[in-house]
Amino acid sequence: MDEFTEIVRSINSLLWGVYCLIPLLVGTGIYFTLKLRLVQIRRFGMAMKHVFGGITLFGKHADKDGMSSFQSLATAIAAQVGTGNLAGVATAMAMGGPGAIFWMWLAAFFGMATIFAEALLGQVYRSRDAHGHILGGPAFYISQGLGNKPLAAFFAVAIIIALGFIGNMVQANSVADAFQTAFGVPVWLTGILLFALAGFIFIGGIRRIASFAEKMVPIMALVYIIGSLTIIVGHGDMFWSALKSIIVGAFDPVAATGGVIGAGVKEAIRYGVARGLFSNEAGMGSTPHAHAIAKVRHPGEQGLAALVGLFVDTFIVLNMTAFVILTTGVLDGKTTGISLTQKAFEVGLGPIGNGFVAVCLLFFAFTTIIGWYFFAEQNVKYLFGNRWVSTYRVIVLCFLMLGSFLHVNLVWELADLFNGLMVIPNVIALIGLSKVVGRVLDDYESNFLKGHTPAYGELSPSGGLPRTEHPARPLREGARWHTTRIRTHREHEPHRGDRAEGEK
Repeated sequence: MDEFTEIVRSINSLLWGVYCLIPLLVGTGIYFTLKLRLVQIRRFGMAMKHVFGGITLFGKHADKDGMSSFQSLATAIAAQVGTGNLAGVATAMAMGGPGAIFWMWLAAFFGMATIFAEALLGQVYRSRDAHGHILGGPAFYISQGLGNKPLAAFFAVAIIIALGFIGNMVQANSVADAFQTAFGVPVWLTGILLFALAGFIFIGGIRRIASFAEKMVPIMALVYIIGSLTIIVGHGDMFWSALKSIIVGAFDPVAATGGVIGAGVKEAIRYGVARGLFSNEAGMGSTPHAHAIAKVRHPGEQGLAALVGLFVDTFIVLNMTAFVILTTGVLDGKTTGISLTQKAFEVGLGPIGNGFVAVCLLFFAFTTIIGWYFFAEQNVKYLFGNRWVSTYRVIVLCFLMLGSFLHVNLVWELADLFNGLMVIPNVIALIGLSKVVGRVLDDYESNFLKGHTPAYGELSPSGGLPRTEHPARPLREGARWHTTRIRTHREHEPHRGDRAEGEK
């Protein structure tokens, strides 16, 4: 088993190294930043107004036609804001120095354009399951947009394993460890608690998931921000030194830490970008599942919501952890992960600091569990239809219970591996459908915002209706589905002047 763990770890070091996924994801972000003409800057004010102008803790119940825009965003943020915001940033700084935060910022900035593109494609290529509920995500825009069903199936399998099973197991393990350390709570008791709470929400379906996310995400973020700001303000005299260490450390880690952390620029970039991408999930193909089912008038509106979600994850929540660690001066080159974060909060808040981190970790990890369950469920439906959802639900709950008991290095390494495998087909689709992304944004800015009839969304001639054929139909009905897919796709491109396939 140890040998297999080392093999997987070696694969991950290459996969998540500076020559594979890191340049691929950052490069994709740079490409979309240029192609979309700095949309994350040009439309940032509009995005904030769209999100916070419609924020509510008691929105309309989600139904088969999807969630409200804010509920979809809250579900996406629930998945994004997780243990990476508490433990991942600490690990990045422990391994790459304070300068790793600078590279996190840079990756997040470009990632805002990537996640904007993901949300747009999620909205454009949607479907309905056998019960009439809207579905969407990379598997759908890979199969419907690129027309590549094997690649879509590969993505669906990877995300089910990465998030639904192994990822949720890791989240449960983090919570159980934190509560045992902070309060002496037995891991079996934490496992039962997670099993019961998660099962209650899972059984409630999309309606209960949306209701949970819209209430819990704003509350948990606000509590963590208030606790963090209390420490940062209390150590205000160290703020500018902390900021300076981030800037200097990005290009000279040794100078920033006085040699306490023996990292070079390569380590600062590697750990900063990699951990940042794990946290914000831009390009990984997870958050489009939530954005795809948002009830918006135009896909561009949800694209704006998506980039706000990444901004909240990285530039607000993640930065809270980073500045708490730096202003309290606990970065010693030895302590890492959640232990480093707990140490910083103990210095800042006193005896309650350890418990505060444990409670925050519970909420952060639990909301991630709910978000990841929902994302993977969409892919179970894509592959097998509704008949396997109940089985999938039971398996996820078993993995949650098992994860509470086990702390196996192999499980963590496998989580990294399958997270990486998700990226490849998703990025292929993003680049392959980049012209569609450009057209949708142009339509949003040139038509929708100016009051003209748009080519996409509910005000378009097609009504922006999702495809009514389920992608997991038997092969004998494949021809009929294929015809429907082409007809709907053409409806999204009226400027070509072609008649729909079914009208020829």
